[in-house]
Amino acid sequence: MRRRQFIASGGAATVWLAGLPWAGAQQPAARRVGALLVGNAAVRSFRSELLGELAKAGYVEGRNLIFDVRSAEEKLNRLAGLAAELVDLKPDVIVAIYTPCAFAAKGATHSVPIVIVAANPLETGLVASLARPDSNITGISMMAAELHGKCVEVLHDMLPTVGRIAALGNAADPFSKLFLEQVELSGKAAGVEIVVVMVRAAAEVDAAFAGMKEAGAGAVVVQGSLASENSADLALRHGLPAATFTRAFADSGGLLSYGANEPDLFRQSARFVNKILDGGKLSDMPIEQPIKFELVINLKTAKALGIPVPPSFLARADEVIE
Repeated sequence: MRRRQFIASGGAATVWLAGLPWAGAQQPAARRVGALLVGNAAVRSFRSELLGELAKAGYVEGRNLIFDVRSAEEKLNRLAGLAAELVDLKPDVIVAIYTPCAFAAKGATHSVPIVIVAANPLETGLVASLARPDSNITGISMMAAELHGKCVEVLHDMLPTVGRIAALGNAADPFSKLFLEQVELSGKAAGVEIVVVMVRAAAEVDAAFAGMKEAGAGAVVVQGSLASENSADLALRHGLPAATFTRAFADSGGLLSYGANEPDLFRQSARFVNKILDGGKLSDMPIEQPIKFELVINLKTAKALGIPVPPSFLARADEVIE
């Protein structure tokens, strides 16, 4: 009698469990997001901002989201192979930060959706239209060409006696042509001579800084894909005020940055990723542009370089790093 009661109770328990909504149901497969990075100073906030924004939409790493990151560690010749690795993992979407990564991702797949955060994608030929994406690419144009030119203006305003500004360009980056055009255009408008210094690899940057110092440059505008902590350190070591359009460069010790707020851009890119994961069509997602720009000054670096920053100039800054 007791044995029968026990079996009956067990049977009742089995029926009760089967009645639960999750019992026996197959859990949905985790979504997979790949990320391709140059490996410069901007990497620092990318992961936290992107994953934080996706978590708000219900996609949590380790639970229902797999996040695969590949960084070239500033060696751009590695990007094609890294992009192919990501595609082999069969991601639902790839996020490509900066122009070299965007081109590498584009070369690796015509089917996996790609969300870019890249410089002037229309002008570089990465896309044929900003308003109506006609391929597997959407995302954000950083308007970096114009912003690098703006850095020349800001440096000239801060250092009016400097008559020669170097432009440190990345010959391995398809964006370098636009970078140089805008820097030279702004230099001409400001009456400043631009000294062009090109490198093809991060290993050449140290010698490049020594060379621009020998050429009489009093400041330098660094192309975004070279705006690493190492470049910020070298600029300080060689006594060169340095600027670029990425906020992370100023955080890393560069003198100043003028551009869109990068954490905002990374969160903005996450919203594209979320739409794609939710089944949205890329053709309905035009490439967006930043609408807010900020001037960030590293006052600690200015003091180390012996640059007195007038209060009126500090008042122009959106943020001062002390």
